[in-house]
Amino acid sequence: MISRNASLLLLLALTALVALTAALLPPIPQPQSYHLFADQRSLLGIPHFADVISNFPFAVVGTCGLFFLFRRRSRVPQRFIDPRERWPYVLVFVGVFLTAFGSSYYHWSPSNARLVWDRLPMTIAFMSMVAAVIAERISLRLALWLLPILLLLGLGSVLQWYVSETRGQGDLRFYAAVQVYSALALLLALLFPPSYTRGRDLAVVVAFYALAKVLEALDKPIFSLGQMVSGHTLKHLAAATAAYWILRMLQRRRPVSSSA
Repeated sequence: MISRNASLLLLLALTALVALTAALLPPIPQPQSYHLFADQRSLLGIPHFADVISNFPFAVVGTCGLFFLFRRRSRVPQRFIDPRERWPYVLVFVGVFLTAFGSSYYHWSPSNARLVWDRLPMTIAFMSMVAAVIAERISLRLALWLLPILLLLGLGSVLQWYVSETRGQGDLRFYAAVQVYSALALLLALLFPPSYTRGRDLAVVVAFYALAKVLEALDKPIFSLGQMVSGHTLKHLAAATAAYWILRMLQRRRPVSSSA
C-alpha cells in the first residue's frame, strides 16, 4: 500500500490523464443505431418488454441499499468509522434506484431525448462512488468537498452530450470520460491504504460493470443464439449485480483496526 499523500497524487494524475485523453480525441456522436436493440418483443402491453423489465433489479438493490444505510441508525456506525462516510453511499443507491425508472422510461421508446433520463441517474451513482472511496482511503473532508463537484461534473457530462446532439454536433467524450474515470478510480483505490476490510470487492464491482459493457456490445449476437435473451437485457442484470456487490461489501466489511 502507498501513503495517503501518494494516493492523492495518483488520483490527480489519473484525473489529468483521463481529461487530457478525452480532450485529444475527436468528437464522438451518439450513433442512432444504438437505439435499435435486438429484442423488440412486447408483452403485457409493454414494448421492448425484456429490456424494460430487466431494470427492476436496480430498484430492488437501490431500495435495499438505502434501507441498510438508514435502518436502526445505532447499528450503521459499525460499518462506518465516521457516520459522514455514509452520505456518498446514500447517493450511490439513490442513483441506482432512479436508474430503474430512467432506464425503463428510455427502453419503453428509445431516443436521445429519453436516453438523457437513463444516463443522469447512472452518473449520480458513478461519481458518488468515487467520492466514497476518496472518503475512506484519502480524506473524508476532501471527499465531502468534492462530492457536489463530482455530481455536477457527472450530470453536466450527460447534459453536454444531449445539447451537442440537439445542435447536430454530438459528442460523447465527456460522458465516456466520466464512466472510464469512475471505473479506473475504483481500481486505483485498491492501491490506497484501506480503512475497511473487503476492499477487493471494488475489483468485483468493476468486473461486473465491465461485463455489462461487453454484454451491451454483444446485444444482437447474444440474442441471435436462440432469441431467448439479448445482450442488453443481460447487461442490465450484470450492472445491477455490480450495484449489489457494493451493498454486499458494506454489509460484510469491518474497520481494519477491528478486523482481527
